[in-house]
Amino acid sequence: MERIENFIDGEFVSLASGEYIANFDPSCGRQYGEIPDSDATAVEAAVQAAERAFPVWSSLRGPERFAHLMNLAKGIERRMDKFVRAESKDNGKPITLARMVDIPRAIQNFEFYASAAVHFSSESNFTEGLGINYTLRRPLGVVACISPWNLPLYLFTWKIAPALAAGNTIVAKPSEITPMTAYMLAQVAKEVNFPKGVLNIIHGTGARTGDALTRHKSVKAISFTGGTETGKRIIEVAGTQFKKLSLELGGKNPNLIFADCDFDKMLSTTVRSSFANQGQICLCGSRILVEESIYEKFKEAFVAKVSKMKVGDPSAEDTKLGAVVSQAHLEKILNYISLAKAEGGRVLCGGERVKLEGELAEGYYIQPTVIEGLNQLCRTNQEEIFGPVVTLDTFKTEDEALAKANATNYGLASTVWTENLSRAHRVAEKVEAGIVWVNCWLQRDLRTPFGGVKNSGMGREGGFEAMQFFTEPKNVCISY
Repeated sequence: MERIENFIDGEFVSLASGEYIANFDPSCGRQYGEIPDSDATAVEAAVQAAERAFPVWSSLRGPERFAHLMNLAKGIERRMDKFVRAESKDNGKPITLARMVDIPRAIQNFEFYASAAVHFSSESNFTEGLGINYTLRRPLGVVACISPWNLPLYLFTWKIAPALAAGNTIVAKPSEITPMTAYMLAQVAKEVNFPKGVLNIIHGTGARTGDALTRHKSVKAISFTGGTETGKRIIEVAGTQFKKLSLELGGKNPNLIFADCDFDKMLSTTVRSSFANQGQICLCGSRILVEESIYEKFKEAFVAKVSKMKVGDPSAEDTKLGAVVSQAHLEKILNYISLAKAEGGRVLCGGERVKLEGELAEGYYIQPTVIEGLNQLCRTNQEEIFGPVVTLDTFKTEDEALAKANATNYGLASTVWTENLSRAHRVAEKVEAGIVWVNCWLQRDLRTPFGGVKNSGMGREGGFEAMQFFTEPKNVCISY
């Protein structure tokens, strides 16, 4: 039984209240650790440490912050195998996914923003005969970074790295469901002598720890990734204090497949974009819309591939689908499958809990599920399930495809499959989403803005967009 502790002012600190919550291994459904359910007192200690560290950290030159961030990247890299295994165990994802995507991307996040600390620049405008205006960008101070459970270290570092690179000090809260790799990052920070108080990591529930953190008057900005309802509550709390907000929230992403697509490439990518990480990626395409003329061909081929996907032990190298993250989430997904049936949907494959043998018998496993026969306004197609469940629907025209794609309150990501260049541009312009992938999925250039429209959030992460969020612009006008 491993006990995780808060990391405050460069030291691991036990929770004074002694209130800890259980941490479960999704693969077997058993508790394997415990984490602090931090209260307002712990949050206060972390914020004070960050405030004390801010003057020195914010005054460092870019190359100095570069060196510190690279030390974190190298520290993760030295412990690569341990991070990979911890991420798989804590989240339930296949170990191959953690090895190929999650942990390498966490390293890249620190490397990218280490470089950004050196190259971040501000703009100037010359007015002939009058003078020059230039913009200063200064760090905000203490900022809060709150990350979700689906890509634990990947998204945790996605927030931390630009905030640090811009010169802020941080109080960060990982999800209480998947805290282990954030705790290991704190161990790396201590190992590499990362400046004390600059990065503080506290653990606990959103209702207690997260609420105290977002309400704290010394916190200047909040970067949050999670559910839309939680995002609304953060807006209510932080809005009255005029805090800067970056919110990456839910999605109900459409995958538009036109008849002129590269069918084989589309098919293999669509299987991945539907069920990667058990469908627990905010960018997965959960609503598959297929041009009517190729619908039966697609359905037959897609269901055949999905039916062969192996659900199994996340630590096995040949596992394609591991466990979903928790018992509560498993029950939520199964309830949505029951709802889909009640709404008239037909389950083409999957739809049931998977019971493995031996020590994994109580793990949180579910078959990848494909459903057809539902209209786009039903709850199954309107509400975020966030699991290995997709629906199929057809369209006849480009306009109908767009109408169905845009028929939700979400607008995070979308995928378009067509070999028609004009159509690709038309649809990309008109689909209501912050990200559009054409003939691909999850290709990410870290320089580009990331975020959604409508109920999928506000603000943008990624590239210099993130650096701008974590700084305050000031115009200086020089007349001569």
